[in-house]
Amino acid sequence: MSDKKYEHKVIAQNKKAYHDYFVLEKYEAGISLSGTEIKSIRNGRVNLKDSYCEIKDLEMFAVGMHISPYEKGNIFNKDPYRDRKLLMHKKEILKLYQKSGQQGCTIVPLALYFNGKFVKLEIGLCKGKKLYDKREVEIKKQEQRDIERSKDR
Repeated sequence: MSDKKYEHKVIAQNKKAYHDYFVLEKYEAGISLSGTEIKSIRNGRVNLKDSYCEIKDLEMFAVGMHISPYEKGNIFNKDPYRDRKLLMHKKEILKLYQKSGQQGCTIVPLALYFNGKFVKLEIGLCKGKKLYDKREVEIKKQEQRDIERSKDR
C-alpha cells in the first residue's frame, strides 16, 4: 500500500456558480450514486449548472444536478434529475446549516471529480453577487487581460 495522494480528475465544473456567487468556504462531499450513473459520469455526461444543495432531516442532498442516462443501462437507469444524497459528517452538515441560515448564504456544487476511484463533489458556501459586483469583477478581468497582452508585445 502506497502513501501516494490520489490525483483529482475533474469531470465537471460549475462556472456559473463562480459568476453568480462569492465562494466563502469549500467542502468535499462524497455522493451516493447508482452503477449506471457512475458509468455515465465516467463518460463525462454530467451538468452542474443550476444545481444547489439542500439540507433535510440532517442529511444533505444535491438538487438539480443532471446526469444523463447511460446508453446501455436499459431498466437500471435512474431519473437524470433525481436528488442525490451527499455523504458528509453530521458536524459539517450542522455547521453548513447554521451558516447558510444566518448569513443569507446558499450551498452550491462547484465541481465533480474522481478522487482515486471515488466520485467526490466539491461544494461551496456561497453568498450571491449583486449586479455591480459582477461588473467590477468583469472590469478587473479585462484590465488583467490588457496587462498580459502588453507584456507579450
